[in-house]
Amino acid sequence: MTITLPSAVPPVDNACHHQVGCSSCGLRQLCLPDGFSDEEMRRLDQLVSSRRSLRRGEALFRDGDPFHGIFAVRAGFFKTATTSVDGRERVTGFQMGGELLGLDGFDDETHRCDAVALESSQVCFIPQDALEALSRTLPALQRQLHRILSREIVREHGVMTLLSGMRAEERVAAFLVNLALRLKARGFSPSAFVLRMTRQEIGSYLGLQLETVSRCFSRLHDEHVLDVRQRDVRILDTQALQDLVGGTSA
Repeated sequence: MTITLPSAVPPVDNACHHQVGCSSCGLRQLCLPDGFSDEEMRRLDQLVSSRRSLRRGEALFRDGDPFHGIFAVRAGFFKTATTSVDGRERVTGFQMGGELLGLDGFDDETHRCDAVALESSQVCFIPQDALEALSRTLPALQRQLHRILSREIVREHGVMTLLSGMRAEERVAAFLVNLALRLKARGFSPSAFVLRMTRQEIGSYLGLQLETVSRCFSRLHDEHVLDVRQRDVRILDTQALQDLVGGTSA
């Protein structure tokens, strides 16, 4: 099976084109279910048509761009965001290695948000037509796609619940707990990490003003729940942070 990258998709990093493939990717278990045979893995390797590297601040796609397929984050960190009619940005999510970008385009084959790299990053491109064709012959892949789409719906519902039912400090705590869990699943420390996003971007995602986010971090630092030094965060009291998310702390 030969897969051609659509001309509207930005150029790829040809230097690493020959290395593209799911079978050798350390994040495979986050994207794919277990149990594929060697032949099925070979077909999955053909599914990934190219890889692209992006610099910090570079857009993978923009709101209104045509949809050609999805992107799997191989390395780095992204934010997705929309822009209101008055020009204000609203961050809708943060994506890291092993997660997918571009799912918003399945509905009408047009992207409905911007996806921007928050640091030097790398993605694998998976064409829509090839993905749909292969998923019809690999039931496990089709089930995984359904799980991923379901996870996005649950995530969106969780964000809406977060914005409607939590105080500011609880929102920040929930954000940090979720981030720590995702980092742990990727083999990184869940208690000491660098925030790739700004306080402004966190506030936009959580529905809070920049000053409110800064005050929440300062309070958690003063209460020895966190040790915060600019973007370096160390969780000192995981239980206190989790209790705060559960509403058991004042």
